[in-house]
Amino acid sequence: MPEDDAKMSCVQPPALLPDELPPAHIVDPADNVAIAVMALAAGTRIDIGGRGVTLLSDIPRGHKFALHAIKAGDAVRKYGWPIGVATAGIDAGAHVHSHNLATGLSGTLSYRYAPTGMDTAWAAMPRTDQTFLGYRRADGRVGTRNEIWILCTVGCVSRTAERIATLASQRFAGKVDGVVAFPHPFGCSQLGDDLAHTKSIIAALAQHPNAGGVLLLGLGCESNQLDKLLRDAPGIDRSRLRAFTAQASRDEIEDGINAVAELVEIAAGDMRVPCPASDLVIGLKCGGSDGFSGLTANPLVGRMADRVTAAAGSAILTEIPEIFGAEELLMRRAVDQTVFDGVVTVVNGFKQYFLDHHQPVYENPSPGNIAGGITTLEEKSLGAVQKGGRSPLCDVIAYGQMRRVKGLTLLEAPGNDGVSSTALTAAGATVILFTTGRGTPLGFPAPTLKIASNSVLARQKPNWIDFDAGLALTDAGLDGAADAMWSLILETASGRQTRAEKNGQREIAIWKNGVTL
Repeated sequence: MPEDDAKMSCVQPPALLPDELPPAHIVDPADNVAIAVMALAAGTRIDIGGRGVTLLSDIPRGHKFALHAIKAGDAVRKYGWPIGVATAGIDAGAHVHSHNLATGLSGTLSYRYAPTGMDTAWAAMPRTDQTFLGYRRADGRVGTRNEIWILCTVGCVSRTAERIATLASQRFAGKVDGVVAFPHPFGCSQLGDDLAHTKSIIAALAQHPNAGGVLLLGLGCESNQLDKLLRDAPGIDRSRLRAFTAQASRDEIEDGINAVAELVEIAAGDMRVPCPASDLVIGLKCGGSDGFSGLTANPLVGRMADRVTAAAGSAILTEIPEIFGAEELLMRRAVDQTVFDGVVTVVNGFKQYFLDHHQPVYENPSPGNIAGGITTLEEKSLGAVQKGGRSPLCDVIAYGQMRRVKGLTLLEAPGNDGVSSTALTAAGATVILFTTGRGTPLGFPAPTLKIASNSVLARQKPNWIDFDAGLALTDAGLDGAADAMWSLILETASGRQTRAEKNGQREIAIWKNGVTL
């Protein structure tokens, strides 16, 4: 293939004929459903789990069918846990989906701290001596990029920031890893939590180790005042910060380019150096999930979280509404009562947020999730939490906060792709692992690796997808796929561009849940 096409190709498994793949898969021996690995026709006999099942209807790829008869009112089990309740009797071989399965979730719950202790397999993992080439910052943190970031206090100067970034990128090409603006529509006419969210996210991004320099651009009359933002962000390296308001500038474009020039002169002297895996901070995210996400991509990302945390590095898990129904799996791994209480607070707090807005807590999955084979929020959540692997849960932080400890951290943020991925970056993630069964072109401030849950998506969208987790369904299995994924993470942390970076897909989104003046 042409050189450019070769560079854009994603990590893919060898091409397999349909009859070389298993037709269906059982996740856990306790399950009473199996997942169709390919589209299966009515009348097909499937030998699986020590039994033979004849399909009573066509089963789309990624969807579920019953392994044996399930009575109305009985739990349907996948991943070894209930994913909902049968709303009608389901015969063996029948399609199990929205027409006969419903969520069992309702409102807030009471929980009891019952730790299961450290996972022995995770504790026995060997500590890797592999390194990546990163940028060691003055505070000891390590960046995977050396970019100049242009951040706005308010949406009024967003286009100005983009104009400065475009001109500066042309003028200073090759001197740093990039000059990128991150516009947003907020920062004025906001009250309470909304204004606090905007300020905390911008302040946290301004302290990110992937930014070799930061230009903070304000207007002058906005609610999110520049001086106050800087006072509340003491961790910013002032030697690598330039800030001004457009209203106080005669020519804000010229002043912006001059400010970037000063920052480029400083950052251009930064060099990549070998850094241990303990310096990695990975963000864990899924978007547009399908029936394969919990079989391939999310367990694979969980392996990556385990490798990083076992190496004394950091992993950050978020999307609180998408752990409803699976939260107890995380609560059992809390290192102490304080962390357990933190999980309870964010989970019940998010449920109450839904209820206060007169919305059911189970208003999920999305239409795309349902088309891909996910029926209930419990099913989606049980697949999603696998991204967190098996390591102890060490901390819980609020939206807009930065990571405080090594190990696995749970971050308060909604499931929205842009909002949660921005929050992961603000919390300190220097690489984001983004699993998807449906695909998305989105990219965020930290390099974002798109991991396809299925090979069909990877082959249809090679310009979006960085890694094909369908490899886990081949002879390579999860172990072989994990080794390939780990190599890609180290390469990306060392400077290899992601698809989103190549495509210029870089953006932020800020959580808004209040009044606009």
